[in-house]
Amino acid sequence: MHMKRFVPGIALLALSATGCGLAASSESSVMVPAEPTMIDFVDPTSIAGLSTRTLTEGHSTSGRYVHISYPELQNAPALNEALRAQVEQQWREFRGQAKDPHAYPRPELNVEWQLAAESPRAIAVRLRTSVFLGASWGNSTRTYWFDPVEGRAVESTGLLDGKDALNRLAELVRQQLGNRGSQVVRDEVRASGDQFDSLAFNQAGDLVVEFDDCQIGPCSLGRLAVAIPERQARPLLSAFGRRAQDSVKERAQESVKERAQESVEERAQESVEEQAQDSGKLDAPYAVTPAPTGIPQAVSNQAGTVDCAKAKCVALTFDDGPGPQTARVLDLLRAGHARATFFTVGINAAAQPGLLRRMSAEGHLIGNHTWAHRDLSKQPVIKIADSLGRTEAAVEAAIGQKPTLLRPPYGAVSQELRDVAAQEGIALVTWDVDTKDQLEEKARDIVDLAVRRAHPGAIILMHDIHRESVDAVPDIIERLRGKGYSFVTVPELYGPAGMQAGRLYGSGNELPGKQPLT
Repeated sequence: MHMKRFVPGIALLALSATGCGLAASSESSVMVPAEPTMIDFVDPTSIAGLSTRTLTEGHSTSGRYVHISYPELQNAPALNEALRAQVEQQWREFRGQAKDPHAYPRPELNVEWQLAAESPRAIAVRLRTSVFLGASWGNSTRTYWFDPVEGRAVESTGLLDGKDALNRLAELVRQQLGNRGSQVVRDEVRASGDQFDSLAFNQAGDLVVEFDDCQIGPCSLGRLAVAIPERQARPLLSAFGRRAQDSVKERAQESVKERAQESVEERAQESVEEQAQDSGKLDAPYAVTPAPTGIPQAVSNQAGTVDCAKAKCVALTFDDGPGPQTARVLDLLRAGHARATFFTVGINAAAQPGLLRRMSAEGHLIGNHTWAHRDLSKQPVIKIADSLGRTEAAVEAAIGQKPTLLRPPYGAVSQELRDVAAQEGIALVTWDVDTKDQLEEKARDIVDLAVRRAHPGAIILMHDIHRESVDAVPDIIERLRGKGYSFVTVPELYGPAGMQAGRLYGSGNELPGKQPLT
């Protein structure tokens, strides 16, 4: 199934009067949501050469959890550098805020991303940052724009035609806020890059201005957004800003035409099938396939080739990908005739479905590692279910199978998570051999630790986002195979007994009555 959009859109708290349903824009061929602050995010697979970068911290004594994901585009070095510099700055600032190694719950920094625009004339990446410092989550957004024509990256104010335009935009925002409730402090809006750091366009070309939590009102309001109508925004834009606005509108028009064509084709298909059914004949080209009763569960296509009740088995597991190193991991596993379990982060999986298809085709198993790698033990049930569901959808779209294993980020588990997992038919998997590859040790140290601690039934934790981890794979395979080990996916460790939904598994030796082989 091809996913037309990365995320259908994001509806923020609107600060402009709207009706319900859909509203037509000034371009009659474009229909936009009546919620004008909705941003229609772009499917990242539409950009050739896009990969994801990940920065992490959490398997150490720092007392902090950090997971940062951002895209890297093949032909946009200036944008890549701007994104890298921004997330590294956020990481440094967070380290300064979260210094207590004994804080509980652990402070957490999480950065995810979306594509707010993509065309030969403009690309936009929206970074969404969430910070937990012990009381509640605080959220912020920052959008960077890239001009492919000139090869330069700009912050959001680069869409505007100078300081006067920024002043005028702030005035328009304050006017809209003046019509809203007293909780929003319109006088807090200032013509500064810090406040106007997340600008994008909706499908009609309106300029969407996003504010961070607590920035212009009480934190309880969450994020606020204002949509400045196209006719008012257009005079404020720079030449690049106008190209960006036009490109978003044109993409929206093309999308509407595509959907209309798909609708026509679907109706034509239905008409042919109805006529064939009426005549008592249904020609082969239009044969109706019964709807599937459910998506099949993800399983290795080589499962069952090793009996772990008789053989010495270990399960290599890789977290946080796919990323730039994942293809090389797959090459090395294939060369070593070894299989593994990949716990993929949804935002990365959705951006690189080809790597998931290769994993599945080559006998590996794909598990769920949540959408953006947040500590699920801090999340309510509804957010846990959303994170798991979005990742599940990304995996299903790529390989046509449903992942039934979940590795909780940081290994953190709550009763709420167990309940959701049980309801959704998901088993929880941690590990009992940590290679410490998150600490960026040398490859030989990772190998030595993995081989020294391995045992029959071991679940070995690694990450396919670190070069050192990948460098260690060939020697781990060679040395463990020299000791008589076979490499299998996690469920194969448990044999016919299988794995139960909602249960936490940390080692293949946890199966009742199973004794370690010697």
